[in-house]
Amino acid sequence: MSYLAPSEFVAKMVDSGESKIFMSTRDTLIRGYMAGAILALAAVFAVTITMQTGSHLLGSLFFPVGVAMIYLLGFDLLTGVFMLTPLALLDRRPGVTVAGVLRNWGLVFVGNFAGALTVALLMTFTMTYGFNTEPGPIAAKLASIGEARTLGYAEYGLAGWLTILVRGMLCNWMVSTGVVGAMISTSVSDKVIAIWMPIFVFFFMGFEHSVVNMFLA
Repeated sequence: MSYLAPSEFVAKMVDSGESKIFMSTRDTLIRGYMAGAILALAAVFAVTITMQTGSHLLGSLFFPVGVAMIYLLGFDLLTGVFMLTPLALLDRRPGVTVAGVLRNWGLVFVGNFAGALTVALLMTFTMTYGFNTEPGPIAAKLASIGEARTLGYAEYGLAGWLTILVRGMLCNWMVSTGVVGAMISTSVSDKVIAIWMPIFVFFFMGFEHSVVNMFLA
């Protein structure tokens, strides 16, 4: 296994955060758009497996395929840049400012949302044969999950808001671990394994991922 020492991959993480801050608006939006689209497709993929096999465990095992594709291709998820870009600020890299970090977060959010929305429209079109038929069981399941992740919390008031906040924090913890995992090795297979473990945990446990929810809601 090609393993990098902590001092080496920490430097890679800071360098990555710095490069994202100084990336052009066009490139940041494109990378965010592709990440949002791929993650939305991964969610459909996982739900389809769950519906066809009756096993949420099996669907969760395959969901990380999408996240692995995103990071191997160099695309950006909001949950990933939340961790990487502040590292460059904390390391006091020249030219890195709070405004630059916030700019990156905003652009990645817009890109992720646009990508997730595109896939939602395309999947709705394909699942209804161009809006000519009723949605099938997979589409109905996706809709019910989206409803549960919005109205399902609202009925509990403040406790619901706190619950979704904590689930979002736990999700971001796992995603951040996956981002770190992608940098501890130079081997593709080792990167995929390191990404897969925490992403599987968050999906199976039902934690709240902001980009997945952009698609489901």
